[in-house]
Amino acid sequence: MGTFTGVGPNPQLMSIGVCYFPEHWPSERWERDVEQMAEAGIEYVRMAEFSWAVLEPERGEFDFEWLDEAVELIDDHGMKAVLCTPTASPPGWLVDERPEILQRDRDGTVKHAGSRRHYCFNSPAYREETERVVREMADHYADDPRVVGWQTDNEYGCHGTADCYCEDCADAFRDWLDERYADADELNEAWGTTFWSQQYDSIEDVDVPKPTPAQDHPSYALDFRRFTSDSIIEYNRLQTDLLEEYNEDWFVTHNFMNLFPSLDIYEMGEDLDLVSWDSYPTGHVQEAGESSHDELRAGNPDLLSFNHDLYRSILGKPFWVMEQQPGDVNWPPHSTQPAEGAMRLWAHHATAHGADAVVYFRWRRCLEAQEQYHAGLRKQDGSADRGYHDAQTAADELLDIEGGAGDDGDSEGLETTDAPVAILHDYENIWAIAGQEHAPDFDYWALLQAFYRPLRARGVSVDVVHPESDLEGYDAVIAPALHMVTADLVDHLTEYAESGGQLLFGPRTGVKDEYNKFRPEPQPGPLADLVGATVDQHESAPGHLETTVAPVDADGASDDLPYRTWAEWLNPTTAEPTFEYTSEGITAGKTAAVRKAVGDGAVVYCGVQPEARLGDELIGALLERAAVPHAGALPTGVRATVRDGVTWICNFTSDEVTVELERTGEETTDWRLGGPELEPFDLSVADGDVIDRLSVDDD
Repeated sequence: MGTFTGVGPNPQLMSIGVCYFPEHWPSERWERDVEQMAEAGIEYVRMAEFSWAVLEPERGEFDFEWLDEAVELIDDHGMKAVLCTPTASPPGWLVDERPEILQRDRDGTVKHAGSRRHYCFNSPAYREETERVVREMADHYADDPRVVGWQTDNEYGCHGTADCYCEDCADAFRDWLDERYADADELNEAWGTTFWSQQYDSIEDVDVPKPTPAQDHPSYALDFRRFTSDSIIEYNRLQTDLLEEYNEDWFVTHNFMNLFPSLDIYEMGEDLDLVSWDSYPTGHVQEAGESSHDELRAGNPDLLSFNHDLYRSILGKPFWVMEQQPGDVNWPPHSTQPAEGAMRLWAHHATAHGADAVVYFRWRRCLEAQEQYHAGLRKQDGSADRGYHDAQTAADELLDIEGGAGDDGDSEGLETTDAPVAILHDYENIWAIAGQEHAPDFDYWALLQAFYRPLRARGVSVDVVHPESDLEGYDAVIAPALHMVTADLVDHLTEYAESGGQLLFGPRTGVKDEYNKFRPEPQPGPLADLVGATVDQHESAPGHLETTVAPVDADGASDDLPYRTWAEWLNPTTAEPTFEYTSEGITAGKTAAVRKAVGDGAVVYCGVQPEARLGDELIGALLERAAVPHAGALPTGVRATVRDGVTWICNFTSDEVTVELERTGEETTDWRLGGPELEPFDLSVADGDVIDRLSVDDD
């Protein structure tokens, strides 16, 4: 990308923003809207993401007057504009002129205009139209200092639109395969197509997936997933390159989504200056499954944290929440009202995890169309809604917290604190497992959460990184599901452990090669020497079966620790058994986990998906071996996070809680916000890193 180094005069400042659609409202209302934004302490206003038909009501006739007026008002009130390329919703006249831009479902059904995201990423026609409209917008604002950055498109792939099965995609897929494989013989060998007579005589014979009686060939499915991600990345690169061409000082971002599996954001992040994502806590927790009362009011803090940590880790620097839930929302199964103060809590929680801006979606509830039941900071009549007061409070508090960083009241903001622990995650492993989940309730993200949650329950900061990332700075590394493993990755992980790192593997590790085929040697394949064990058998277990393990030196049934969904029986070779199966029946007494000293470090392999107590045991032992400072186990829904020497304690529960800080000397605790007593859905901010002195009483 370009020379972007930050936003505004001080790139570390923590800011509040809002998404605004001036085209939805009479122009005489705009000035009052913008005045109220400024009164709330808002600093950034995002606009124009779905405005193509307003910007270009007919081909070649562009109207920027309305957007110019909005940008001017925003600048007049001391705020900055962030604009969006409007390509997520091509206008009707364009669809009429060039219907070949439309996506097709797997069965050939055309996705017509009438909502959004109905275009094909591989359509040459749509790429041509994208370049035309983005170039027009970029040229118009190229020398306008009031515009500080851009968001490309909107939520690539949402509504199941990552995949397209049209003829343009079929041609592009064959071109992609041509670059990857020398000929059909190499492709057949790599995929293993002799099964069910699936050989290809030519790469030209390969088509996009179509309806079939049984499941897709897993190697074919994996490559199609890779192709789909590459197509989106290439399309986005078209936009980022254009924007950089017109102004290298702009930041360029894209708004990603909660646990979105279809797009490799590590690769796409290389084309962005800033990573952002859209946070809707009461909706996301419903997507994850059954939700508690408190989660329906404030979300699950560990699910939120995981997303924050993932998007912060992509570029290794602060991120933005580009859409923050402002109140009730229209799209989840149930539209619960957030708890009092929840919108303020979410802004602080994001900031604690490294967000430099939290942008609420949206300014005002719509009067029309699909999102009428989506709240804004203001109600449909323009009066303040609950989220407005929370946003205003958060803006004031974040400014005060920031100002406390120096004795003179001046601040350069808060950098993102280095995390002592990394979780390894990548998208190719998601795609490979998705082709053969082998259990209806197996979920890659849930497996990651099983190892992530106990870290956050102890206040440990976590980076979520690609397996090929530099691991030197981490005291401990967790690899929950490295399904596909290469020789280079084995060397990388071995070097980490030998140099003193503490490494923890989860189940389904080392199963496949890079083409999603079983290896000819026992699992974990090339990792067997590092782990000191092999897998004899595996099984997926339904929820009604009793599934427990216990430490090998356990002396009673009280030591039984539940696991779920997936189990592997291990044959230790050079490793020491640490857990064994205690459930009655065929698994009883078999090894479930092992530990091996490797150089100056150690490697643990856990062959099951742990439930909460087992996860606590595994992570607690890992942190002790790695000498990572941590809190005592915090109550469910109460979490503590350190950012640059400042500690946030967030209460996502409906209970009052009391923070207790152990004194190790004469030091006292200064509170930048609040204090040791937290009301329901409240937070406090302590000066200094107090994690290893922290405990919480929730009685």
